[in-house]
Amino acid sequence: MAFLDETIGLFAGEGDLSVEIARRLFERGRPPLVFSFGEKTAPLEKWALEVTRIERPALGELLGKLRSRGIKNLVLAGFVPKSLIFRPDLLDDDLRGILSSLPFRDDHSLLGAIVSFFESRGVTVLPYRDIIPELLAPRGTIAGRQPLPGEEEDILYGLRIASALVPMSFGQTIVVRGRSVVAVEAMEGTDETIKRAGSISGGGVVVKLMRPDQDERYDVPVVGTKTLLKMREAGIPCLAVEAGRTIVLGGDLFRERAKQWDMAVTGVVPAPSS
Repeated sequence: MAFLDETIGLFAGEGDLSVEIARRLFERGRPPLVFSFGEKTAPLEKWALEVTRIERPALGELLGKLRSRGIKNLVLAGFVPKSLIFRPDLLDDDLRGILSSLPFRDDHSLLGAIVSFFESRGVTVLPYRDIIPELLAPRGTIAGRQPLPGEEEDILYGLRIASALVPMSFGQTIVVRGRSVVAVEAMEGTDETIKRAGSISGGGVVVKLMRPDQDERYDVPVVGTKTLLKMREAGIPCLAVEAGRTIVLGGDLFRERAKQWDMAVTGVVPAPSS
């Protein structure tokens, strides 16, 4: 990849995705310059050229740091709480300006506007899926056992519901049991959606899809060992993710946990919309 000839900036939110990206870049001889929004920077330091802690989502400050180091390529990865839009005191003027200009403040609109902010100022936002293509979910069994017949029915039903919801920029994750929708993800994130579903149904399947027109440079759905742990705590034994458009983290440990906890993890392809 041509961009690997230059130093890459990595804006790292919470979670293991940023660490995995940093590790892959390091192994290719291009350790990134990391700007960490997460609390824990130690896992990143091993793979980074340098780690700078970012206390708040200040786009102008980040742009200035990139320019001062001559960095023209940026990867945006990891979890940043969407609830920050309700804390204007933590935002800088650039981000407040973006929020005020948007007719809708859904993920698709907000993230797209942030990418446009950087690219209009000469910083290219790179697709991180190109850095970790082997972590994209395959079609069929990914880990653990195969779904049971009742789970297969719930997966098919869940795909129909999720396919209708994700174009509206919510419902990327839904939980279904007995062909009934138990929980739908909004701003709280996947883990909290699973937790809420467990308190209601104590079973079922988790279905996770990506918006059809989502820009795959950022915000590709991610699952990992922590996802399985949250499902186990909620009593939900089956996970269906969109093949080719979901990142599966955890490697051998993910597969071991799925087998140990008698879970089914499968890659699915939603039917094309009519």
